[in-house]
Amino acid sequence: MIVGIPKETKPDEYRVALIPAGVEEMLRHGHTVLIEKGAGLGSGISDQEYKKAGAKLIDEPKEIYDQSQLVMKVKEPLPEEYPFLREDQILFTFFHFAASKELTDAVTKTKIVAIAYETIRDEHGQHPILTPMSEVAGRMSIQEGAKYLEKPMLGRGILLGGVPGVAPAEVVIIGGGIVGTNAAKVAAGLGARVTILDISVNRLRYLDDIMPKNVVTLMSNTQNIREKVTSADLLIGAVLVEGARAPRVVTKEMVQTMKSGAVIIDVAIDQGGCVETSKPTTHSNPIYKEYDVIHYCVTNIPGAVACTSTHALTNVTLPYALEIADKGYGRAARENQAILRGVNMVKGRLTNKAVASAFDMTYSTFE
Repeated sequence: MIVGIPKETKPDEYRVALIPAGVEEMLRHGHTVLIEKGAGLGSGISDQEYKKAGAKLIDEPKEIYDQSQLVMKVKEPLPEEYPFLREDQILFTFFHFAASKELTDAVTKTKIVAIAYETIRDEHGQHPILTPMSEVAGRMSIQEGAKYLEKPMLGRGILLGGVPGVAPAEVVIIGGGIVGTNAAKVAAGLGARVTILDISVNRLRYLDDIMPKNVVTLMSNTQNIREKVTSADLLIGAVLVEGARAPRVVTKEMVQTMKSGAVIIDVAIDQGGCVETSKPTTHSNPIYKEYDVIHYCVTNIPGAVACTSTHALTNVTLPYALEIADKGYGRAARENQAILRGVNMVKGRLTNKAVASAFDMTYSTFE
């Protein structure tokens, strides 16, 4: 199979979908790999490294799409890429369809096979491709939150961990999954007072066992969220519903009760956001203020640490990409339930129930 790796076009996206070691592995399985020139530069990977690994360097993205049967990306295609997509082509990337009706409609019309990283789920209920990026995003949410709490960055002027005799910051994390857990680890390590809210008692019980004493767990309900949002210096939105739009659990009325200069990091923004006042931002223009609260809603947070993220992503995407390339998407999906769960669209048919429900569209089973 011919596998194409175009350069990412999303603003401030520096990751690339495959590292040279992945190219070598694809070639070992008998596949051809096309890499757009400059695709890896943002992750510190030169064209020469790809060439040495055996990839063919291509000048233009259209050539990649024209020649490739399987295209691997990091982020969803942008409008300028829609015309490149062709019927029956396999596109393997993060889509987050439920966050955008425009994207869903556009990709449906191309009649490609859309396999989404974020909905691949293994037999243990884990999301192996989403997990490392969630780990990065969770850790970075505290890093960014600490920065924007500084007064020159328009924040409250608070040191996350405080100092002897001065109280640390109050960090509230809504969602105790991979993002929330990693955010809590970093915040707790810096000495903040941390509260994690989640809807699962079992998850809270687990977190209570593994977290240090400066982390408190609370059941996620409207009353508890309302009370904790008011006291938060830094609020992390880490809510995930697989394949579906994130529920808006923090209302604008709640945001209005927050302290002047408090910071919201809505990590769920790539699934539509879990804070009502959130809207997508970029690394070039990452924040805005609403109700005197700083909102950081970058949709590709891990892209800022592209070298780390690219290697972590290839570690988990490559086994699935090899299986798809070796067997074709149909056989791969029938033989591997994880890949089957990743198939969101097939030739104009929507095969992900959560996305279909989000937009009241027709759902079709995979055949």
